[in-house]
Amino acid sequence: MLLTSPPISQFKSLSLTTPFLHGATAITHLFKPAAAAPRSSVGLPVIKAKKTLQGRVVCATNDKTVAVEVVRLAPHPKYKRRVRKKKKFQAHDPLNQFKVGDWVQLDKCRPISKTKAFWAVPVPGRSGAKAEEAPPPQELGIPLESAS
Repeated sequence: MLLTSPPISQFKSLSLTTPFLHGATAITHLFKPAAAAPRSSVGLPVIKAKKTLQGRVVCATNDKTVAVEVVRLAPHPKYKRRVRKKKKFQAHDPLNQFKVGDWVQLDKCRPISKTKAFWAVPVPGRSGAKAEEAPPPQELGIPLESAS
């Protein structure tokens, strides 16, 4: 009895290869492709807000360095009342222009030393000393007593 082989065209739809043969990767059609992140305009740098703080100079004895105390209000963890929190920062003052009691603005910059990463800048419109008292009123030139 002679067996005749079926035509090969029937078996062309069958695929004998699997995705795991010959170092192929895992089955990819079961997983959705990752959604591409929305791209921002290419070539423009990302603009970040510059970190600035304001505080009062508490120590100015070191050369080119001032210690600035920054006070902020934060809620108390248990009582939820706002309490003052203080923190001291070291700031660079190249001209030694700030004295104790001056208000300064701290601008973030590259690390200058182990503890200094801020630059001290004077706060416009806010002086360290209290406003000077008004000068005494000028005399009007009218004698208070009559000369008789």
